[in-house]
Amino acid sequence: MDKLERLLNLTAALRNATQPLSAGELRARMAGAYSEDLAAFRRMFERDKADLRAIGVPIEVSTLYRLDPPVEGYRIPAGAYAGRDVRFDPDELAALHLATNLVRLEGGAGAGLARLGGAGAGDEGEIGSAGEAVEPVATVDELPFHEALSKLVAAAIGRRAVQLVYRDAERRIEPWRLSFHRGHWYLVGWDVGRGTERTYRVDRIDGPVTELGPADRPVGEGPDPRTVKPWEFGAGEPVDVRVLVDVDQAAWACHRAGVDGERRPDGSVVLTLRVRDPAALRTFVVEFLEHAEVLEPDWMRDEIVAWLEAQA
Repeated sequence: MDKLERLLNLTAALRNATQPLSAGELRARMAGAYSEDLAAFRRMFERDKADLRAIGVPIEVSTLYRLDPPVEGYRIPAGAYAGRDVRFDPDELAALHLATNLVRLEGGAGAGLARLGGAGAGDEGEIGSAGEAVEPVATVDELPFHEALSKLVAAAIGRRAVQLVYRDAERRIEPWRLSFHRGHWYLVGWDVGRGTERTYRVDRIDGPVTELGPADRPVGEGPDPRTVKPWEFGAGEPVDVRVLVDVDQAAWACHRAGVDGERRPDGSVVLTLRVRDPAALRTFVVEFLEHAEVLEPDWMRDEIVAWLEAQA
């Protein structure tokens, strides 16, 4: 888990807490986000708290007498963070505030966020709500923004199911995690209607995301977007497609597809690919020009041949 994702998760966990949480309780809730080594965890946690406070996130500290021995507890009080005249739900504003202070979102974030009641990234000389100077926070990178992100982050942390429209189909999803890879945000979760874990590109979500209620299925590992190929995304059922690649392109094709393939005596290779998006497979095949062809299924081969003939 990278730093941006960890800080988003930490913010949502503190914001959704019904009572202050100890560092140990936060570590347990965010399993996998921090090092298993206690000393390393404490260092990372202290840095994360400092980073959040530097961008104006009000982390409240209190003593947890319910624990023996008493320790410090942390939470983000809703009233102190939501601001005035907020048009988003507090959880949405919290995630949006954090993301827009740590990254540059498409189109610029500062002015738009200020209108929502959040603080922009600290400019030189800026004064915080308590009168203290706020140090500027360097942006990490430029990321695309999608209005569904904040609701999906809150749902993943709060273990809530959501309803949305993905590629013209209505879906009920229990979000597990969000990640950013090669220019796109990805949601990994459980597709309730289809009874399987799935990965979705957030920019392909149409319309609003609606929270439904508590999630039922335990959080799973799910596919890693960094290893999922473009043709493996899609709304349809997966189809195994066999693609023949000539010997002079065989090694590169295996590398691109992430599979070893079936070697033939002449050195060519047959790749068996699990395909949900035929258009993405077509893009992969045409990269190799006359050096690659779809062998089966016949209907997939016929579709690609018809497309190529239409381009001629």
